[in-house]
Amino acid sequence: MPLNPSKDVFITCAVTGSGASHNKSSLVPRSPKEIAESAITAAKAGAAIVHCHVRDPKTGEPARELALYKELTDRIRDSGTDVIINLTAGMGGDVVFGPSESPLPLTPDTDMVGATERMQHVIECRPEICTLDCGTMNFANDVMANTPEMLRSMAKIATDHDVRIEIEAFDTGHLWFAKQLVAEKLIHHPVLLQLCMGIPWGAPNDLNTLMAMVNNIPEEWIFSAFSIGQQQMPYVAAALIAGGNIRVGLEDNIYLKKGVLATNAQLVDRAVSIINNLGSNILKPKEVREKLQLKKHS
Repeated sequence: MPLNPSKDVFITCAVTGSGASHNKSSLVPRSPKEIAESAITAAKAGAAIVHCHVRDPKTGEPARELALYKELTDRIRDSGTDVIINLTAGMGGDVVFGPSESPLPLTPDTDMVGATERMQHVIECRPEICTLDCGTMNFANDVMANTPEMLRSMAKIATDHDVRIEIEAFDTGHLWFAKQLVAEKLIHHPVLLQLCMGIPWGAPNDLNTLMAMVNNIPEEWIFSAFSIGQQQMPYVAAALIAGGNIRVGLEDNIYLKKGVLATNAQLVDRAVSIINNLGSNILKPKEVREKLQLKKHS
């Protein structure tokens, strides 16, 4: 198969995520102020899109309170930084079972709510993009639960509010169902897809699996791909060579190199160097808005 490197690429920075990385690095932002500041510096380093979760400012634990999202998005917008805001819609779908011999009742860590509640911050904050985790999977030791009807409802809410959906595919079946949502006109063109590789227990991050997914993406769709940990930077090159766009950030990897903790801006800067060395052009937010037909909401 011939190489198909992207000539023009955009960088997404996944700023903080919802994992336990805050317990491993003091550079992982927690409060809306810290997350906004980290997003802004990542944008200045070359990220056209910032993908944001929120955390409890005191504990650093993942959160989904509307007030935290409002403060975060207001801070980014009020800064005057020209960056595209992409908010997660993945929270509120966590099912945590008990031991194997007595899985029910569910443990208190379960956080499973309805589609409208999961999307309330998207409705109120009106980001240009929100994510849609397009299927259910064993996510480490928990279950990330996204039923077909839940996903249909969430996709309709985003589309009705003129928010572009970034489909997040953690495995091949997620890509299959994403095509169904597009066929049902619940996701509109241009279709934006993120291939999430190497996350237990989804698609492994080997190149054979990556290309199996890439080869099943409709030609007119726009995609990015990433992997986690030490595979983050190799995947900058792999995604570009496969014809896709780039994602880096502290959600997926906290190190610049072995033993050296990173900031989001440093990870974006490293990705910029890789892209430049491979001879591709990095798109600015204005160019990405045109490419993705985004609507910038106040």
